[in-house]
Amino acid sequence: MEIINKKDNQIVFKANIDESLANAVRRYVNQIPVMAIDEVELLKNGSALYDEVVAHRLGLVPIKTDKISDKEKGTLKLVSKKEGMVHSGELKGNVEVVYENIPITFLDKGQEIELVAHATVGKGYEHVKFSPGLIFYRNILELTMDKSFLDEVKKSCPDVKVVEKGDKIVILDEGAKEVCDVCEGICEKSKKQAEVKTKEGLILTVESFGQLDTKEIVKKSVDALKKDLAEVSKKIK
Repeated sequence: MEIINKKDNQIVFKANIDESLANAVRRYVNQIPVMAIDEVELLKNGSALYDEVVAHRLGLVPIKTDKISDKEKGTLKLVSKKEGMVHSGELKGNVEVVYENIPITFLDKGQEIELVAHATVGKGYEHVKFSPGLIFYRNILELTMDKSFLDEVKKSCPDVKVVEKGDKIVILDEGAKEVCDVCEGICEKSKKQAEVKTKEGLILTVESFGQLDTKEIVKKSVDALKKDLAEVSKKIK
């Protein structure tokens, strides 16, 4: 495994694994336990939004889950009378929100909102609010193009590595950004085709919604997959 790019809430890496395994790991992201607001008691709601809309917005506010057990529950309270936007950072309790600037509702002068939100641990297959993030992947591709496209390729994709071979150029699409479609589009403008070959390995991208670190998402997804495979193995025996 080779890390290509890493930044806040995203990691891109190359791995020599089969597509079926990568797809299984991708799907098992929704088997990772994550905390989210599951029940809301609206004691006062003077805003223009219906109670159900406010509750829906609260359910999609990411809750920090890295140090929370599977059976733990959280309680968050929000009381606001100030004019203006009410943000997620105003939720206070025994658990923490990941982002403090998510808009909840807007209060005009004289309006107020008071609520108690109860958070529980669930899994993404139950509801998207329990999903910790996304994993997606693509093939590593090698493109062979006419050398006349060299300047346009470098202009459109300045970070891509280009190797000149006679009257052709060879591009290995294995970076954080996919460039295959761009290069094929350059060829199509001149009614020419690029020769595309699939190489060994995959480029995987992991994006976190903030509840867990990207590496934790991969690790926990693999652990959940291993657990289910172990159960299948027991049944077969």
